[in-house]
Amino acid sequence: MLNYDEEAAAYDASRGGEPRARAAAAAVLDLIPDRPGRLLDVACGTGIVTRRLAAARPALRVTGADLAPGMARRAAARLPGSVLLADGRRLPFPDAAFDAVTSVWLLHLLAGPADVRAVVTECARVLRPGGVYVTTVDKAAAHDVGSDIDAVLAARPRRPAQDAADAVTAHAGDAGLAPAGHAAFPGLGQGRSPRTTIADLRRGWFTRLPPGDPRAESLAADLARLPDQDRPRPDPVFRLRAFAKPDR
Repeated sequence: MLNYDEEAAAYDASRGGEPRARAAAAAVLDLIPDRPGRLLDVACGTGIVTRRLAAARPALRVTGADLAPGMARRAAARLPGSVLLADGRRLPFPDAAFDAVTSVWLLHLLAGPADVRAVVTECARVLRPGGVYVTTVDKAAAHDVGSDIDAVLAARPRRPAQDAADAVTAHAGDAGLAPAGHAAFPGLGQGRSPRTTIADLRRGWFTRLPPGDPRAESLAADLARLPDQDRPRPDPVFRLRAFAKPDR
């Protein structure tokens, strides 16, 4: 996993910046009822999306939480007094404290199904009856856009998808949540080019091949032979799932 303290300074610029944040926030808000209350953004990162959630819904009191101090500091600069350090697997809030909970680009980072279950269970625990939990699913699959880059990378050994939609839905059901909708949004500015993909491959991203593995270098050589080395291929399209906590 990336060191998110080290990545914090460059994170937004390398992940689509404000255009991607705007698209993400709009899609999330489409799944959350427009009414007063409290919203918790788990793994809020730099707060680039969290700030937009707060600005778009003044009647919502928005709180951000992140485990990485470097990320939380940047989020706190965007939302003073509304961000804290917290582990999504053990949220420091009482039961039924929030009307909505979000976790955008978190579940795919977790080590295994037990951690995903823990996060989903905690998000359900702090959600009030009638509230909605919204999360991204199938993030890695979103980057496979049918390009020539994807054709080269097709044979690489992949990490298990911890955020597979069916698995997340099952965890949500076990936590007492019911499916309540879905949405999608483009990862603006995140289309891969061959050159950037080679760099990411050599860092060990999106594959089980460690940096320096001969198989990674073979894939890098194939990528280097593709045309238009600096032309980004199509942007990924990210998926959201919403789950509701039944009224008692």
